[in-house]
Amino acid sequence: MQVPLNALRAFDAVVRSGSFKGAAQILCVTQSAVSHQVRHLEDWLGRPLFDRSGPRPRLLPEAHDLARVAALSLDGIAAACARLGVEARNGPLVIAAIPSVALCWLIPRLAGFRAAHPEIEVRIIYAFHGQEVDFSEVDLAFLYSAGPLGLVPGTIGELFLPGAAVPVVSASLAGGRLDEMQLLHDTDEAGWRLWFARTGQRAPPTFSGPLFQDFNLLRAAVLAGQGVALCPRAMIKDDLEAGRLCQLSDVSVMDDTGYHVLRAQGRTRKGVSEFWDWVMAQDPLPGA
Repeated sequence: MQVPLNALRAFDAVVRSGSFKGAAQILCVTQSAVSHQVRHLEDWLGRPLFDRSGPRPRLLPEAHDLARVAALSLDGIAAACARLGVEARNGPLVIAAIPSVALCWLIPRLAGFRAAHPEIEVRIIYAFHGQEVDFSEVDLAFLYSAGPLGLVPGTIGELFLPGAAVPVVSASLAGGRLDEMQLLHDTDEAGWRLWFARTGQRAPPTFSGPLFQDFNLLRAAVLAGQGVALCPRAMIKDDLEAGRLCQLSDVSVMDDTGYHVLRAQGRTRKGVSEFWDWVMAQDPLPGA
């Protein structure tokens, strides 16, 4: 006898939402239609799936395994359909990048990729640290990880730049003493506390100085000559080579962090492999 798939979808929606009303909203049908489908599944199985004695349906213990398998199966079908839809999608290659990578690394080098592959259209969008990237809409993503990159299901990831940070100042402050400069902070004061502990230098009595939530804001403040900041060498490589910023010490912090590029596993649409190979072929940071 054929498994009633519509009834399984209704059952799964009730489990996910916790109610027949919520399932009806998920499936865009009436509540009575959901109830009818669940009853149909129960009749097909020859046993009840929910305890309906309370204000909300409660999944019976013997139905938990069916709920788990149904959720995994339906999610797998949805993911497979999404992947097929992406492969068939026309339009530009969509690349998501966190703001620091987008502004400091990717955009300054993007002309090189366009020159090598003028036939591939590219669309750059922001990714945000800590927020999940939807790889059904995005082909490749640049992300930051404080430590080894955690598992992102269905993707392949590679480290492409280290995140080690060193103290830097603008060229106008290059001859000054660090202990006479204002400390600038990326999000919090932890980086500078660790740096002074590693160098053995005497830390200031207070770690006063402005906090910047976004690295690009911190970089702008350093370039403007507002003080000294701990910046990832990989993100300021161009500034160092052009003489806009000067490195004050080789002692680094955040050595276990890094910038990674990810792509959906098995993604074959045109441009993905070309862009991936281009990223990996870029010159690494000297000494990294």
